[in-house]
Amino acid sequence: MNLVERVKNIILSPASEWEVIKGETCTTADLFKQYAMILAAIPALGGFIGFSVIGAFFGLGVFRLPFHYGLVHCVLSYVLSLVGVYLLAIIIDRLSQNFGATRDMEAAFKIAVFSMTPFWISGVFLIVPALGVITLIAGLYGLYLLYLGIKQLTDAPAEKHLGFFVTTLLVAIIIQVIMNGIVRGVVFRGPMMM
Repeated sequence: MNLVERVKNIILSPASEWEVIKGETCTTADLFKQYAMILAAIPALGGFIGFSVIGAFFGLGVFRLPFHYGLVHCVLSYVLSLVGVYLLAIIIDRLSQNFGATRDMEAAFKIAVFSMTPFWISGVFLIVPALGVITLIAGLYGLYLLYLGIKQLTDAPAEKHLGFFVTTLLVAIIIQVIMNGIVRGVVFRGPMMM
């Protein structure tokens, strides 16, 4: 798998790229090492540079997260991003039977990993905190990729695709809220107490 080609294709021509992905055989370890671990580093490092080195501009000045808190945030958000993708794959796999699909952890993991691509790539914009909203927009495109992945990589009946997607989305939101709470609780507790 060529990382750059995969990123380009999943973003620019997702329907045809999901078909290519469907035909590929790859292990969870391969997807982690060759794709997720590389791309998940982009928003973690972008956020570190943006909030600890450059800083966020507010009306009266610049707020910079102290270096050591920024470093903790970087590492924690990176690790939890990977944990979150793995949890999402487990959720997709477990929910599949409820929507008339066969459980397939390999397909579930592909869906979880590749649907995160726009968010991870857009993490470069976190270098300038004011542009961080772009990651949210890219995340919305990732939801579209999640829907297409469920539609094309699972054998769920067509009339159940939307329900499968919505249920997966709700669980993913809960996972993300918990992960964000952990990161904020660990990182921002210190600076706020100073």
